[in-house]
Amino acid sequence: MSTSSPEAVKKLLENMQTDLRSLSMECKKKFPPVKEAAESGIVKIKTIAARNSDILATLKENSSEVVQPFLMGCGTKEPKITQLCLAAIQRLMSHEVVSEAAAGNIINMLWQLMENGLEELKLLQTVLVLLTTNTVVHDQVLSKAIVLCFRLHFTKDNITNNTAAATVRQVVTVVFERMVAEDERFKDIVDQPPPVQGNTNRRSVSTLRPSAKDAYMLFQDLCQLVNADAPYWLVGMTEMTRTFGLELLESVLNDFPRVFLQHQEFSFLLKERVCPLVIKLFSPNIKFRQGNSSAASPAPVEKPYFPICMRLLRVVSVLIKHFYSLLVTECEIFLSLLVKFLDGEKPQWLRAVAVESVHRLCVQPHLLRSFCLSYDMKQHSTKVFRDIVNALGSFIQSLFIVLNTGNPAATNTSTGGSGAQGAAQGAAQGGPGAGGQGGSLTTQAAFEYRGTWIPLMTVSVQGSAKATYLEMLDKVEPPSIPEGYAMSVAFSALLDLVRGITSMIERALAKEEEEAVHREANPDQNTQLEPGAHLVWEEMVSACWCGLLAALSLLLDASTDETATESILKAELTVAALCGRLGLVTPRDAFITAICKASLPPHYALTVLSSNTANLNKAKKTASKTTPLAKATTTHPPKMSRGNTGASYSIQGQSVQIISSSSESHQQVVAVGQPLSVQPQGTVVLTAKNIQCMRTLLNLAHCHGVVLGTSWQLVLATLQHLVWILGLKPGVGGALKPGRAVEGPSTVLTTAVMTDLPVISNILSRLFESSQYLDDVSLHHLINALCSLSLEAVEMAYGNNKEPSLFAVAKLLETGLVNMNRIEILWRPLTGHLLEVCQHPNARMREWGAEAVTSLIKAGLAYKHNPPLAQNQRLQLLLLNPLKELSNVLHADIRQKQLESVLQILQSQGDSLGPGWPLVLGVIGAIRNDQGESLIRTAFQCLQLVVTDFLPTMPCAGLQIVVDVAGSFGLQNQELNISLTSIGLLWNISDYFFQRGEAITQELEREEAALQKQAQEKGEPLNRPFHPAPPFDCLWLCLYAKLGQLCVDPRPAVRKSAGQTMFSTIAAHGTLLQQPTWHIVVWKVLFHLLDCVRKSSTTADKEKIESGGGNILIHHSRDTAEKQWAETWVLTLAGVARIFNTRRYLLQQLGDYFKAWEVLLDHIQSAALSKNSEVSLAALKSFQEILQIATPVKDSAMPTDALAAMGVPPVLIDPLSAPGPGRPLLRSDSMLERLTSYNGAELQAPPPGEESALEDAALWWSAWNTWYRTGTDSTRPPSGGTGTDRPSFVPSQPFLTALVQIFPALYQHIKTGFSMEDLRKLGVILHGAVSIPISSDASPFILPSYTEAVLTSLQEAVLTALDVLQKAICVGPENLQVMYPAIFEQLLLFVEFSCKPPQYGKMETKHVANAKYNQAEWVALNYVPFAERSLEVVVDLYHKTACHKAVINEKVLQNIIKTLRMPLGLKYGCPSESTWKLAVSSLLKVLSTGLPVARQHASSRKFDTMWPELANAFKDFLFTKSTPPDNVSIQEFQKNEAIDVEVVQLISTEILPFAIFIPKDFVGQIMAMLNKGSIHSQSSSFTEAEVDVRMREEFSKVCFETLLQFSFSNKVSTPQEGYISRMALSVLLKRSQDVLRRYVDDERLSGRCPLPRQQVTEIIFVLKAISTLMDSLKKTQPENVDGTTWAQVIALYPTLVECITCSSSEVSSALKEAMGPFKDFMQPPVSRVQNGES
Repeated sequence: MSTSSPEAVKKLLENMQTDLRSLSMECKKKFPPVKEAAESGIVKIKTIAARNSDILATLKENSSEVVQPFLMGCGTKEPKITQLCLAAIQRLMSHEVVSEAAAGNIINMLWQLMENGLEELKLLQTVLVLLTTNTVVHDQVLSKAIVLCFRLHFTKDNITNNTAAATVRQVVTVVFERMVAEDERFKDIVDQPPPVQGNTNRRSVSTLRPSAKDAYMLFQDLCQLVNADAPYWLVGMTEMTRTFGLELLESVLNDFPRVFLQHQEFSFLLKERVCPLVIKLFSPNIKFRQGNSSAASPAPVEKPYFPICMRLLRVVSVLIKHFYSLLVTECEIFLSLLVKFLDGEKPQWLRAVAVESVHRLCVQPHLLRSFCLSYDMKQHSTKVFRDIVNALGSFIQSLFIVLNTGNPAATNTSTGGSGAQGAAQGAAQGGPGAGGQGGSLTTQAAFEYRGTWIPLMTVSVQGSAKATYLEMLDKVEPPSIPEGYAMSVAFSALLDLVRGITSMIERALAKEEEEAVHREANPDQNTQLEPGAHLVWEEMVSACWCGLLAALSLLLDASTDETATESILKAELTVAALCGRLGLVTPRDAFITAICKASLPPHYALTVLSSNTANLNKAKKTASKTTPLAKATTTHPPKMSRGNTGASYSIQGQSVQIISSSSESHQQVVAVGQPLSVQPQGTVVLTAKNIQCMRTLLNLAHCHGVVLGTSWQLVLATLQHLVWILGLKPGVGGALKPGRAVEGPSTVLTTAVMTDLPVISNILSRLFESSQYLDDVSLHHLINALCSLSLEAVEMAYGNNKEPSLFAVAKLLETGLVNMNRIEILWRPLTGHLLEVCQHPNARMREWGAEAVTSLIKAGLAYKHNPPLAQNQRLQLLLLNPLKELSNVLHADIRQKQLESVLQILQSQGDSLGPGWPLVLGVIGAIRNDQGESLIRTAFQCLQLVVTDFLPTMPCAGLQIVVDVAGSFGLQNQELNISLTSIGLLWNISDYFFQRGEAITQELEREEAALQKQAQEKGEPLNRPFHPAPPFDCLWLCLYAKLGQLCVDPRPAVRKSAGQTMFSTIAAHGTLLQQPTWHIVVWKVLFHLLDCVRKSSTTADKEKIESGGGNILIHHSRDTAEKQWAETWVLTLAGVARIFNTRRYLLQQLGDYFKAWEVLLDHIQSAALSKNSEVSLAALKSFQEILQIATPVKDSAMPTDALAAMGVPPVLIDPLSAPGPGRPLLRSDSMLERLTSYNGAELQAPPPGEESALEDAALWWSAWNTWYRTGTDSTRPPSGGTGTDRPSFVPSQPFLTALVQIFPALYQHIKTGFSMEDLRKLGVILHGAVSIPISSDASPFILPSYTEAVLTSLQEAVLTALDVLQKAICVGPENLQVMYPAIFEQLLLFVEFSCKPPQYGKMETKHVANAKYNQAEWVALNYVPFAERSLEVVVDLYHKTACHKAVINEKVLQNIIKTLRMPLGLKYGCPSESTWKLAVSSLLKVLSTGLPVARQHASSRKFDTMWPELANAFKDFLFTKSTPPDNVSIQEFQKNEAIDVEVVQLISTEILPFAIFIPKDFVGQIMAMLNKGSIHSQSSSFTEAEVDVRMREEFSKVCFETLLQFSFSNKVSTPQEGYISRMALSVLLKRSQDVLRRYVDDERLSGRCPLPRQQVTEIIFVLKAISTLMDSLKKTQPENVDGTTWAQVIALYPTLVECITCSSSEVSSALKEAMGPFKDFMQPPVSRVQNGES
């Protein structure tokens, strides 16, 4: 019956009235106010019932008044009354007729009762009813109600406590349920919450709806309370326990995850409150170390508290389960903490609850996948998933380490890491005292390891994580954990983890395969795969495999229970198969290695396992290099050593050991046998567990063979060893049967194993038979594994005669025979390996290998292949290939056998070899220098047989190989005669080509067309040497190429023979080649050869070779390798140059003749620059040869005659001319035509046309560039080093002469474009060439005897070159004349050599006269004759060209003067006296020509700079600083003075008369000079005797006269001229005055002593000059003389008078003459007119 039905309402009204009446009755006596209120209440209810249809609604409106009497009743605090009132109130509530206000009043009343400690259970009941029946209670009222319940929870009464606790839980749930209901109502209204600003909760609450707000405030305060902080909302709390708070938090989080996921305010609380709280509360557990006494740390560490810790872990489990997506970072921290709790130094109970928590995670593979995605696959993140697995592993290991001492912290002596690090130490310590219980075999399933025995319990059903200790909410003290519990949970967790992950990934893979099949069936449907799924799986496996393997291997080792062992093996097998499917090689191999190790006896040293682990290490390291996080991400792979430590994995820096068992006490031994090893090692035992593992291994190989890949090697190696230990030996056909061991004690087998053996043997055989069902890749892996096993057996057979293990070879044979139908795919590895066996030092073994290979080849050729071999050339070649490979075997017996079999094949199948010929020829040609003469002779006989008998029968494609093979016999260095004979064979082969040319051409072209078609279909270019030349031409090219190789053989005889053969062949048969092929001949053959020869020559050894073998003496010009190579270089260069010369017109028709020409020139250049004088001179000869190509006369003779003349027999052969680019395939009628057309081309001059002229010009210019480069490089002086170092190389005079002589001929062709720049380049080279000194031992042949002034031939050549140029300019067009100045410049440089011989770098040279011929010194040439000849040329040329514009503009005259200044200034200092005399006469000649020109151009100022230069030249010469040598005779001196006079005369005739055209300064300088010359003021250093001679009196006189002559010329045409005269005079007079004064003073001072002779001479000269002046003044018109001059003259008089006292008679007579003329000045003064009177 619902509360709102009319009956219910009626009943409510009745009950209420009854209650009120009862209340009234109870309060009648004691509490009258209550009674009154009750009675008015009855009236009120009746009124409401009468007036209203909706009674409940009205009741609710008036509920405050209705409730009031009951509240007052409760206020009486009388138990009976209170109970009655509370019941009534509850009734009202249950009908939902309480308004919000009334509810508030009720709560307040309840609060008072609570404070008074009344009716506590009833109170709780009332609150519960109030809150569950309606939703009117909100906000503060609600909080008060909740606080009330909490307060009651902490009373002393147990029943109240528990009831309150339950009530609180229910109330909390109600609050959240209301919120869920509210969300449900509003779910269609989407309101955008305003953005949350900052981190404050206050602001974010305002956006919540009422119920949500309550829930929020409640949850927030729960967090505050657990954190021991004051609540914000639950005001009035007095006490609270953490355990209770945590339980409440857990229940809310667990029951209402959607609230937190949907509302960001709640998410915020989770992140900001709950997570930090959990982390904070965990801290005692983190910091705590078991066994740390408080003395160790200053502040005692808070101990972990079981109830809190366990609840925290529950909260964490809920958080991770539900809110993982929201709290990625926080979960990372939680998980890391969880991992830390597994540490060995934490309390046992803590580790137990932690491992239970971990187990909960392990059964949720999808959650683990999320961890992997969020952490392990992110950079910079903790590798959480990996850590969980590793921690489990470390945990299991730590359980096996029982410590000797009571102190559990003993292991951690070094680092405070996890117990994993103690594994090694524990392993060492956990010896005797540890193994109490493990002594006897027990039936209980357990693990035993080194004396530590741990029982195995059944903890939970597979796949579920049922926890024991996480559920102990009532325990306060930590429970004691039974032995083996933690191990069992961890073991279950591991197995669940493996099962979960593998089944999840397997399902996904299966689904993917289905979808792939589906997609192939319905290609139009596009199904999207989840991207990156594989990456996650791979990462998951990569992250967990190390930890898993470490743990599982240890458990496998310790397991004593067959079922547990089976579970572990199954886990390892599934992981290995999964890794295989995902293509993760390293982990797959690691797991398989673990199973393999478990199959073998303990401590069994098996290299393949240890080496495999080393490889794993490598693989990991290389992988880790690629990631920047290598350190964080790399889990170091297993380092498996061969000792008993087994493998140690390093997990994040902790070293985790996979420990091979040390005690096998609990294992049943089933077999004893011998290990397979090099040294006999006693016996080994196999246990039942080993056999169990072996079966797992066979199972793995059988079922998962496809994914084993490279791990086949591990599997097969292990099986081989097990088979050996069990004594199974191979029988006929490769099957293994139980047999006797060959040496040592027989294998001991128990009956249990004896019955197993046939089964194992059978499985093994089936395993290899089933290889025919493997796919190709897996088959390859199987073959590879067998091969490497066999390799091991081969290695063991080195150096001992013990019986080798034939397991691998037997199985290889078996596999090969089973798979003959697809023999192609395994033939290579199969035969490849057997070929290696053929190289074994053990004769029997390699003999067996060779037999095996040959028998396999026979089987292959005999098998009925489909299609048959004749149609399947590829297969035939494949089968023959191993025969060829035998050529690489070094053992002579095998090679002999191989050559014999070649002979048999030739005899039996020679006719049908067809495409096999190349292989057979390859075998013949596979000779090496280290094989000794006999093998080489045998092979060469085969070749001779082929060349004589088989050439016509083999396909033409083989001809090229014959050429190659013949060439290789030429190149072998064991037997010189064979080399030379093989060059003869090549000549024979070339004749065969020539005779059968047509047939060969046709066949080759047919083949070519087929190949071309194939290549086009594949879309690849045709790959053939020398493509695109026609195939027949290619044969020739191969022949030439081979000869080319022989031309650079280290042996001079071979080189010479090959070179002659090659150039002869090209000359004789070259006409057969098509024109485009010549292009290849030039580039690939000739130039290539030149390159090689050049390279070898430049690097050849300079050591002297004593004798040429035997007693042959070697000529000194060939006694080093370098000199022998020089001969080769000379021959080769000459040969190529000759071909260029004779076939010039043919070559010119090729497109890139110019380029070829350049390359040839380059070779000539590098040869010319070679340091070997023989080569360099020969290079210049070749240069001359190709430059002096005369155009052949047009020959009108018959073509046949022409052919005959060329020595070509007129044989008629009909070849096809190859289609060149864009020309049709024409068939020419006969070979004769083809030859004639070529010869025609060769014998006719090309038509004269612009193009050829242009092209010719380009060729000549190219030649000029080469000449220029050669010249520059050969004449460039050496850099660095003082004269002490002997320079590396100085070119010889004949070389330089030849070089310079090339120029005139070359110039004829390039003169039209020869520019100034080119002229400059030429100048540099000529200058360089002339500067080069001569080696003293060559000088007698080159230098004339010193006395003769003759030019060397080089100097002649240089001057000739310049002469040619000068003449060309002379007759050439106007524009060439600008080159005159440059030629002058060059010649003037040479002129300077007379005084300053050129330096060649920093080399010290001796003068010719001082050189001793027997010493290696450098002699400078006598440059004087050369310089003087050059000067004559200059004068001559200047005479012709003085008026040329360029000569004027470029200041040539100035440069000549400047150059002559040097010898003029040096004068007596010149190396040769003739020089300065020639210089003066040249200067005079040049000036006589040049000065008129200079005057003519005075106005243009072009000669302005010349005048000072000229003045300086005069000055330097006339007043030279050099003194004449002592031995100059008076006559000589006078002759020289006459020359000086000549110069002054030139000044007076050519310069001064034209003073008006000449710059003032210059005239001034000339005047000053004349002045200086006219008066002596010699320095006082001469002795008396010298003075007479040295005073050039004649010279002075001429100077003075000249001076005077120009001082008073009567015709002063310009003021300027007068000025010059005045200037000259005043200088003279001033000078005279000075000399006179000085004389008077000195005379006065000297007393009786006579003055020095030169001073007396000087004064006499001055006095004479004065008298001369007076005479001139008399003759002159008075108006011509300036007033100041008169004044100066008169001023002299008093000074003259003072001289009268002088004592010298000569001075006196001169004085008389000077004073006489003054009388003319003495006349009475003219009277002035004063005041008008005379």
